[in-house]
Amino acid sequence: MAASRNFEILYKETRLNLEPASHSSTIQIRVAPPNAYGRSSSSRGGASSDDEKGYRSRSLATASSIYYRKHNNSPRGFLWRVLENGTVLSLRVADVCKQEKEADAPLILNLRFPAAIRTSCIGFADYQDNDALCVYVVDHSNQLWSLTLRPDHFRRRSATDGGLGDACKSYSPPGFGFKHSHRLAVVSPDQLIVTMHDGGILKFDRSRATDSNGGAWKETIYNVAGWGQSLRGLVPFQRNPTIRYDKINMELTAAASTAVTSMGHSETAFLFTICLDHRMRVWDVRTGQILYTGDILDTLRDPQEVGKWTVDPSQGNLIRILENGRGQCLVVTFSPVGAGEFKFWKVKANDQGSIHVADCFPGTHLVPPSPSSLDVWLLADFAVTEQPEGPELWTMWKNNTSYRVYRLQVLPRDGTEPFGDGWKAVHIESAVPTVRASGPWNATDSTEKWLELIFFPGRFSKSTLETALAMYEKGLGTYKEAASKTGRSIAESICSVLGSTTTLDRTSTGGVDYDQFRNTSETQWMRFWRLLLELDKQRGEALSLAFDPLDGMIWVACADLIAAVRQCSDLDRVYHNFHALDKKNEDVAALISAGLTFIDSFSDSMHQLSRSALRAELFESSTLSDSERMQVFLDRAGFWPSVTDEDCAQVMDTLGQNYQMVTARLYEDLFDLITATSEANSQELREPFTGFGRKLVVRAVQETIELHWQILFSQLVLLVHMEFDIESEDASPLHSRFEVGLVYRRLIDALRRLEHLRWLAKTELSFSTPRSGAPGSSSPVLTRRSQDENNTKTALEGLIGHLFGLPESNNVPLLSSITDLVLDLCAPSSTTVIDTWRLQCHLLKQERADLALELHPFADQDPFSTYVQGRVFLALKDHDTASSYFKGAAIGLSIPSKHQDRHSAGLLDDTEWNLLYSGLPNYYSHIVNLFDRQKAYSYVMEFSRLALQFVQQGSGSADHHETAGIRIEMLSRLFTAATSISHFEDAHSALLSMDDEAMQKSYLRRLVEKMCETGQSSELITLPFSGLQAKVDDILADKCRAARDVLGGVPYHQILYAWRISHNDYRGGAAVLLDRLQKLRRAGEGDKLGGAGGGHGNEDALDTQVTRQYLLLINALSCVAPQEAYILEDILPGDTTEDGQNGGKAGDELEAEIDELEKRLDAEAGKDAAGGGSGREVTAEEDAALIEKMKRFSTRNVRDLPARRFLMLADLRKQYQQELDRIAAIQNNQFGFTAEDDLMDLA
Repeated sequence: MAASRNFEILYKETRLNLEPASHSSTIQIRVAPPNAYGRSSSSRGGASSDDEKGYRSRSLATASSIYYRKHNNSPRGFLWRVLENGTVLSLRVADVCKQEKEADAPLILNLRFPAAIRTSCIGFADYQDNDALCVYVVDHSNQLWSLTLRPDHFRRRSATDGGLGDACKSYSPPGFGFKHSHRLAVVSPDQLIVTMHDGGILKFDRSRATDSNGGAWKETIYNVAGWGQSLRGLVPFQRNPTIRYDKINMELTAAASTAVTSMGHSETAFLFTICLDHRMRVWDVRTGQILYTGDILDTLRDPQEVGKWTVDPSQGNLIRILENGRGQCLVVTFSPVGAGEFKFWKVKANDQGSIHVADCFPGTHLVPPSPSSLDVWLLADFAVTEQPEGPELWTMWKNNTSYRVYRLQVLPRDGTEPFGDGWKAVHIESAVPTVRASGPWNATDSTEKWLELIFFPGRFSKSTLETALAMYEKGLGTYKEAASKTGRSIAESICSVLGSTTTLDRTSTGGVDYDQFRNTSETQWMRFWRLLLELDKQRGEALSLAFDPLDGMIWVACADLIAAVRQCSDLDRVYHNFHALDKKNEDVAALISAGLTFIDSFSDSMHQLSRSALRAELFESSTLSDSERMQVFLDRAGFWPSVTDEDCAQVMDTLGQNYQMVTARLYEDLFDLITATSEANSQELREPFTGFGRKLVVRAVQETIELHWQILFSQLVLLVHMEFDIESEDASPLHSRFEVGLVYRRLIDALRRLEHLRWLAKTELSFSTPRSGAPGSSSPVLTRRSQDENNTKTALEGLIGHLFGLPESNNVPLLSSITDLVLDLCAPSSTTVIDTWRLQCHLLKQERADLALELHPFADQDPFSTYVQGRVFLALKDHDTASSYFKGAAIGLSIPSKHQDRHSAGLLDDTEWNLLYSGLPNYYSHIVNLFDRQKAYSYVMEFSRLALQFVQQGSGSADHHETAGIRIEMLSRLFTAATSISHFEDAHSALLSMDDEAMQKSYLRRLVEKMCETGQSSELITLPFSGLQAKVDDILADKCRAARDVLGGVPYHQILYAWRISHNDYRGGAAVLLDRLQKLRRAGEGDKLGGAGGGHGNEDALDTQVTRQYLLLINALSCVAPQEAYILEDILPGDTTEDGQNGGKAGDELEAEIDELEKRLDAEAGKDAAGGGSGREVTAEEDAALIEKMKRFSTRNVRDLPARRFLMLADLRKQYQQELDRIAAIQNNQFGFTAEDDLMDLA
């Protein structure tokens, strides 16, 4: 007999990690009587123990299975697990699908009991008229607990905030005082049966009237052979043989395994028990009578061989019942004696207590084959399902932490060989991921390789990682209790601990020894990796086999995993059955085998170089021909020098001389294996998948991606090798037989699709959990909770998981539907379109532009995708690249479209959408807004000009109002951006283009102030400011009037002086200088002698700020005609003339002075006329115009204005001389005294 049996593999398992996606998903509930009930702290469930024993207690279940409700479907399946040494019963929903409008149920309830529960005494039921799950538990303190859980308990945390209340009840059965319970069987929500150690049963009927002691059940005891035998069983010196189990002597009539069925009868039910004496007994639950007793193999045995035919009390999975209609059922029993044997029984019964049990296949023996003849394998569990051909038997074998699952289709119609169909196997995913060695050929550090391997989604649980790290630290002697309480993530902690074991030394020549550092680091990582694998093996220990009667799914409940059995795809069947293939797939199997064998001979460096060459082919556009691309790939990969003659001969042995087996038809067969045969995924969903179901699909996709990638990558390398291996045309190379380039392109396309899915399946994101609570609630507890309710999901589940579900026309079992869905996702011609731009929009909305950039190679070339690429680079501050993408999308996103897909994951709001597909001006204005948010002002200017360009081109359009609004906004943005980066010529041009006078005036002031503040006064003066010169003058004049410190800050007086002089306004320039002179004198600058430069002894004492200002003022007025060489000076309170009188002329006094000046000018004109001077005609006209201006000025309302006086050029020269005399007098110690000085106290 072969050591390992090679059954045909038709199914494969997909393992799911049971770790919750969010810490807040787990709710800890302390099970206690109603008056002491409460929710315990949720932090207890999240703790991880530091040693292996604590890890097993908290993370690994000792019992687990799935219960499916019969009468209610939302939710329907519940996964239960016993944790923490039997004190915690963990419950969660395990439905794959749900109704379209039903809410998901993601919460996990950890029911913490005061005493350890009996794992064999856990039962479930549901009411027909009440949507609730009934949970029954018997603990080691002989308490019977009954809990009623509503669907909301698994959907909303608030449902357990107030406790379960009356939904949690306990009962102390008197019958447990002198009998020991062994198995619990649930007949209905109101009726339970507990089998006892003496072979009797204890029936509990729910009592509607609760007594004062809290009893809610009515007890009835039934025995195998009456009360007499039962009482003798209590005597210590009993004669009947017993079996010692769990410190109890159990009678051989005690039940090891039980099953209950009503067979369609509403008045009664039947309890089937497999007893320790190898017999099956059938009880009438209503009367407590035993209706049938018989050997489970229907054989006669020697009464003296009792010990040979006994069943171990721990074997609770020896019977399964399949109801076939009213009054009949199919019972399947398993005898663990010897090699083990199944027996099928046809049972008929009526509601009067009559039953008939018959062997379905008399004389036929069904001995299930064990997986291997060299190891000890035990059949741990089995399930029976109904198929059109007949019953289907599923078996689960265990050997320590390993297990195998097989299926047998029973053919009842074949009377001679009902079991002749043969056993089919399930592929168990037990292979360890391949670890490639690190070396100089790696593009990244080896730490990144290990982190990617260890933290691959769903591979290891957090508790496994924490326990392995603690054990590793203890091995190093560096473990600290407080280390786990730091704020570092588990990845940072692992890198810190492993990094501390490696140092960077120098070689004997003094150089840095990178090779030694790399090798030492690899060694430490490998040790940690092996420790992880050893801990992870314990998570995969199988505990039970469960069958979903509605969806037809088979599940394996493990210690810390749940494995779904699904059907193999065509490629899976070929890959896993190289030893037993049908004629149809022999050739394509040979091609696959040749590729895998060929690439297995590659070294780690060759693998890395080949994958690097492939990345270039996947993500870089090329204009080369197919043959040239293949040649480039071969050169980049560089594997051909390392391929030996033995490798080539091995490939030719498989594919024939000169690869004659390889044809275009063979590659078509290969691509058919990875192409979905069903178009179900393109239809409307009938039942969308739950979060649990989406995780199942994601995990199946991860497995399929790895398998398809491995096969297609090997085929790509093999194809290139075969194409260039045959050099002679006479040897019939591949390109002479079929179009090799087409096959090459199809392989590249398929690998690109897989690479896209691989990124989605391995990248984890944080998603907020939708909560259904009271609107407007702002309690601190809810606020704190909302921060913790972020689920960590893969991008595949979180971004496109809503597409997973059962389609409308789907009539195939769920285990096949999942495979079809996964295969369609991975197929190159998939009906599931993955919009990269949509994924990138979501990532940008979540502020993960770094991840959005990783999707850039998969982006399409349509306009909106191009626009989204621009948004990605814009978020990364790469403005130049973003600008090029925005320009590339301009035409496509400006043309009006009737069918717009306004889905951007919230990245664009309605206002922004309205700017797209509505003309180039609107599009460019939107781009301007984007750059403006990041203050990229040079690009704001660029796109503002583009928008203005097309606004001007379309100025004749009907929608003039909208066009004018865009023009105003773009001019405003252009001006603001140009001003911000000191592009003042552009700002000046935008300013002159503005039609709104109010906006123009406001922006003009901003421009003038900005240019003055940045020292660009010379450029300000050179700008023409057509039509705005007077306004510029007013702005500068206002600034001068507001200036207090004329020696510090912005020199507005000098700027205004230069402005007016450049525009030939010398009198205006002089007025500015006079204002500055007055402010200098008031600031006391005239008294700072010793020179304006700082008081050095060799400097001119007469050179002060004031005297220098006088010279500038005199020079400015000297450039004016003598008759106009005057200015008006404001006289402030306290200012006096040289005679000590106020020199201000106001009102009538000013008019009188003007009249006197007019008479004097007339007299001078008369003298000139008598002398015959004709040159005075022009002067007379000028004098008349001057007098008229002065009269108009005198008529203004001067009540609110300061007093003024005329200053002629001669007056200024006189004042200048007086200032020089004053300075000279001070230098000569000649001080004059005023009237105020007489009052000084000279003492």
